[in-house]
Amino acid sequence: MSSKHIETQAIRTQIERSQYLEHSSPLYLTSSYVFEDAEDMRASFADEKQRNIYSRYSNPNTSEFVEKVCRMEGAERGYAFASGMSAVFSTFAALLNSEDHIVSCRSIFGSTQTLFNNILPKWNIATSYFKMDELDTIESLIQPNTRVIYAESPTNPAVDILDLQRLGDIAKKHELIFIIDNCFATPYLQQPIKFGADLVIHSATKLMDGQGRVLGGVVVGSSNFIQKIYLFSRNTGPALSPFNAWVLSKSLETLAVRVDRHCDSALKVATFLESHKNVNVVKYPFLKSHPQYELAKQQMKLGGNVVAFEIKGGIEAGRTFLNAIKLLSLSANLGDTRTIVTHPASTTHAKIPEDVRLETDITSGLIRISVGLEHPEDIINDLKQALEN
Repeated sequence: MSSKHIETQAIRTQIERSQYLEHSSPLYLTSSYVFEDAEDMRASFADEKQRNIYSRYSNPNTSEFVEKVCRMEGAERGYAFASGMSAVFSTFAALLNSEDHIVSCRSIFGSTQTLFNNILPKWNIATSYFKMDELDTIESLIQPNTRVIYAESPTNPAVDILDLQRLGDIAKKHELIFIIDNCFATPYLQQPIKFGADLVIHSATKLMDGQGRVLGGVVVGSSNFIQKIYLFSRNTGPALSPFNAWVLSKSLETLAVRVDRHCDSALKVATFLESHKNVNVVKYPFLKSHPQYELAKQQMKLGGNVVAFEIKGGIEAGRTFLNAIKLLSLSANLGDTRTIVTHPASTTHAKIPEDVRLETDITSGLIRISVGLEHPEDIINDLKQALEN
């Protein structure tokens, strides 16, 4: 495809049309595929042919979705999963061996921290953490058995920004696999491979779907690493369903126009919150008061749809605020058409020890808002009445 624009790639990347010459890709709800003869079957299972064998391995709808993400991210190859966390787990399970070591940013999704702290240690895989604003400590954490540098940017839920180029340079210097969770930004706003990332992970459940309908995950990047992830996943079964892949592939066609609106409204919401008397601090990447504002402008096209703020009065004020919300949704999801308000300390990061939460600025009064596609005035009016309840 001659065009390099992400919007066009998301729309015009399609699987081959059938004999019916359909304009929109059909849904392939099939678990398996047939073979022309015994030799075709043998050669297919021997990997001498590239073709669909079983939908746990590949499916036309899944292939279309993955190819779109690869083209949008500038990646060589990818694999799609049943959820974002299955993508995260399968990536590490496929690439690491017992006694290996991970260097990770402390500011990551709660379930990913649980994976690093409670599950991977069962296989003697340890993790050392650096603070998002202390990148100069990373090299001191690298050990002879370190294999991966992992981070999110923007971070969940405090929307901090990490210097991806600096992380990429460190990973290259020490010959480490550099993995970035790009869920908050999407490939429309940021492409970590440009900054040296070997692999990029998404929870497609979020902005890629954009309407809170289906679960999905995807990892794209270097073909060599994806081959290992594919072989692991082919045998362990975390594959994305054809129906969800079809939904997600269609959703990518509107990603750019949706995210543009999300970002425009999120900036308006952040600006309002910053001026409110009952708010201590507001974090939004494209707000000039954000500590990494200039870095965000360098790495991202726009600031994303997530705003974090700390309400005055701590946990009780936060509880009162949530109970006063009328229009917006109380949920742990994000990236929906509907604006969602979340209290991370009691939901997504509730299982993380308090001292660890505080290290990543997840205070008891922190509120995360996933700004949706409602009219921004309606979003702001509901937040205003809840703050003043």
